[in-house]
Amino acid sequence: MHPATAKVMDSAAAEEVGHATLQIVHDLKNQLNGLKLYATFLRKRLEPQNKSSEEQEIVGKLIAGLDNAAREMSALVRFARPLELRHSPRTDLRKIIMSVAELPNRDSGGLELPSIALHIEDVAMLGDFDGPLLVEAFNAITAEVRSSVSTKSGNTVSLHVHREADQAVCRWQGGKLKSRYQAINNSNGCGTIHTALAAKIIEAHAGRVQCNENEIRAWLPLTSTN
Repeated sequence: MHPATAKVMDSAAAEEVGHATLQIVHDLKNQLNGLKLYATFLRKRLEPQNKSSEEQEIVGKLIAGLDNAAREMSALVRFARPLELRHSPRTDLRKIIMSVAELPNRDSGGLELPSIALHIEDVAMLGDFDGPLLVEAFNAITAEVRSSVSTKSGNTVSLHVHREADQAVCRWQGGKLKSRYQAINNSNGCGTIHTALAAKIIEAHAGRVQCNENEIRAWLPLTSTN
């Protein structure tokens, strides 16, 4: 007997599986939110009873883990669904990128993060952009690069932005990124769900993203200066 040949899933079946998966993820996220409520209640009960700092730290880590899992699931759901862009003409990309400087200096566990060095060319960078979505994309990529860099004192993540003709070129450099960027989005190499979502946002603006082990680059179209 010959082993049965696996059939390729047709588009209708794949779509059905996708919808079912999203529903499961949505339900799991609701359950995580419920668990977080219980954990938060437990932390409040521990505080007035002068419980050991170790017990309070454990509960804090539990809440942080639940928050992180919920964020991952939210990003997965958003990545799977179509984006709705609200373009605003002649939006200043330089101001969008400056939001990166407002990212927190510590992670959810309280650990210090590498500093961010911004290098933005002082030229006009206007375009038809959805400002809030691009802020999210730039912040997500920057946060992912920071997480790949050693937290030793003096380490930084650099973001260089300059204009080439009618496009902006953005380049993130920091730690070795190869192990963090695998196959969620093979077209650009960005593998974590947050960077894949960021790439999807940039591509929806007619831009593109490219990742390798040393840097991440993004290109966005700009309004002509002529």
